[in-house]
Amino acid sequence: MTALTKLFRTTTFRLSLTYFALFSAAAIVAIVYLYWNTTVLLSRQLNQTIDAELKGLAEQYRAGGRDQLVRIVAQRSRTPGNSLYLVADRDEKQLAGNLSAVSPQLWDSVGPVEFFYSRPAPGGLEQRLAFANVFRLPGGDRLIVGRDIEDRRELSRLIRSTMLWGLGVMALVGIGGGYWVSRRLLARVDNLSATTRTIMAGDLSRRLPVSGSGDELDRLAQSLNLMLGRIEQLMAGMREVSDNIAHDLKTPLNRLRNRVEEALREPPDETSYRNALERTIEEADGLIKTFNALLSIARLEAGAGGDNRDRLDLAALVCDVAELYEPVAEERGIGLLAEVAEPVPVRGDRQLLGQAIANLIDNALKYGVVGPSQVNGHAPEVVVQASSRDGVAEIAVSDRGPGVPESERERVLDRFVRLEASRSEPGSGLGLSLVAAVARLHGGDLRLEDNAPGLRVVLSIPLETDAPAITTEESPSPGAEPRAS
Repeated sequence: MTALTKLFRTTTFRLSLTYFALFSAAAIVAIVYLYWNTTVLLSRQLNQTIDAELKGLAEQYRAGGRDQLVRIVAQRSRTPGNSLYLVADRDEKQLAGNLSAVSPQLWDSVGPVEFFYSRPAPGGLEQRLAFANVFRLPGGDRLIVGRDIEDRRELSRLIRSTMLWGLGVMALVGIGGGYWVSRRLLARVDNLSATTRTIMAGDLSRRLPVSGSGDELDRLAQSLNLMLGRIEQLMAGMREVSDNIAHDLKTPLNRLRNRVEEALREPPDETSYRNALERTIEEADGLIKTFNALLSIARLEAGAGGDNRDRLDLAALVCDVAELYEPVAEERGIGLLAEVAEPVPVRGDRQLLGQAIANLIDNALKYGVVGPSQVNGHAPEVVVQASSRDGVAEIAVSDRGPGVPESERERVLDRFVRLEASRSEPGSGLGLSLVAAVARLHGGDLRLEDNAPGLRVVLSIPLETDAPAITTEESPSPGAEPRAS
């Protein structure tokens, strides 16, 4: 067990005990408060009842003297209940009442007093607690009026017993519950730790377990799983890039080496050396462009770049890039049309979006033409459109070439994928990968559709509708000259 797990167990158990102690203290305060208020209320009611009876009997005494007092007390003593009465002369002889005898302490007392008395019960006499008020009459007589409070004493005993048992049960449940909760949480933490150790060992496909309860540990596991998914995706991309570099760049490097070696084997000649060096530089420039494209894709997929985002008109940017490629299209005998109906406001990086549009047009000019005579009699033509709908801005580049089979449309977005087996056109198969990365960076996507015949590539990004006026500065060109993709 790791030190972190031990610390978690200790902290959890301590927290459980703390919560139990606070809860127990609150429960004790509530029970004591309830007991105290109940006792005060019962005592107040008892005193008020006895005082009221004493006042009534005092009025009877003043009205009819001792004889009427004795008659009234005898009458009330015969009424069933908890009331206690006694009228006795100075020699402690009972004149009326249901108290057969009193203790010397009670006889000598004056005012409120608690005392024990005996009364018949099944099996003999029983001792019970009573509360009374002792009043001295003229001539040495005594008047005692009270109530049996044995039931109240039983209630107090029951409340104390309930409090002690309740605290015991709370202690048992609290300690047991705290231990169970700490064990349950610790088991989940151990499971998370074991999974993380497996992931750290290299198995990035593993994910942290989620119990489905939706608690804090589940939310943490879900967040970490999303992070692990992103890390796995980036690592897979790195491995793919490494494999692609090893396979796709090996051929030009070998070609570069063979050309230099061939030049060295031939008789020394300045012209042949110059030609070999020029071709070597061209090959090196192509490799540099490939590496630059790979670096750009890696930066975009890592979330870097695109910091210089401004509100711009995507339609104007499409027209500018299309105008840049018009000479290339004319040289190839292809019609390049830019169809823009209205401004398309977006917020994005002008340089990156310009490079993406340039790559799409460049691909359409290179691979979207099969010859002077097109399929179904269509003339060579590439159409670039900028439009907006449903809060999304779209750039569509359509050609009349052979298109891309539907089964290959997802694969061609990967790095170094080229469907042209002959490799007659220059390029590295990174153009569409770069465009897809730019689209994702701007919160959009890239999709390939059938143009019947040909291919229609659509780049979509969110439309900007609540920003200041669109900037009208001239869009920077994707490069000094159209860059091959």
